[in-house]
Amino acid sequence: MTESASQRLIDGMRGVRYGEVLAVFLRDTGLEAEVYGTQMLNDCPQELWETLNAEDIAKDMGAMFVKLNGPRYWMLDGLGSKVAVVEPVFKDFNGIQMRRIATIPLGADFAAGPYVARNVNRGAVFFFDAGKHIFELVDPDNQAFVLQARCVGVDSQITEESLHTLGDRLSLPAGWSYRSRVLENELVIDTSATLATVVQDEFENTYTLPY
Repeated sequence: MTESASQRLIDGMRGVRYGEVLAVFLRDTGLEAEVYGTQMLNDCPQELWETLNAEDIAKDMGAMFVKLNGPRYWMLDGLGSKVAVVEPVFKDFNGIQMRRIATIPLGADFAAGPYVARNVNRGAVFFFDAGKHIFELVDPDNQAFVLQARCVGVDSQITEESLHTLGDRLSLPAGWSYRSRVLENELVIDTSATLATVVQDEFENTYTLPY
């Protein structure tokens, strides 16, 4: 979406660091992931992040398995209102305070991997400033997914500057492309009343559909 009645509440988010724990459970409707994140709580200290063990966390939470997602850095510029789509449960992971921020319905035919679109119930509003670079994955239907966060968990050398040539390193499926451009106008992605659609590349950078 390019227009929204939502008010920008927080500025200066580009480059802010965070980390997430994704716990996957088998529910009546199929597999579902609960997302716990450090957003607005702390910057996911590296020395504590390195102590996390996915198998231990899964056993403690009674989850089928756990994915350590990050650390990550926001590529958006501002945040709007956040809808409480799930009860805000707080958990401590080896000294890293996180709260449950979203759920991801994975269904019964879940297939992990990059370039697979997923729905996320996050209830958020993202703002990308005019005059700033954005980076996009474009699928075979010409849908452009906007990079919302870069990940340093797979490749610690991925910087904001290196994103300009990231396309040269991606093993893009047939019909997919990668591009960067400068926004002429502010871009607002409002998923406060709908499910977000996201996709990742093989470096676990996360992109979101603007509508």
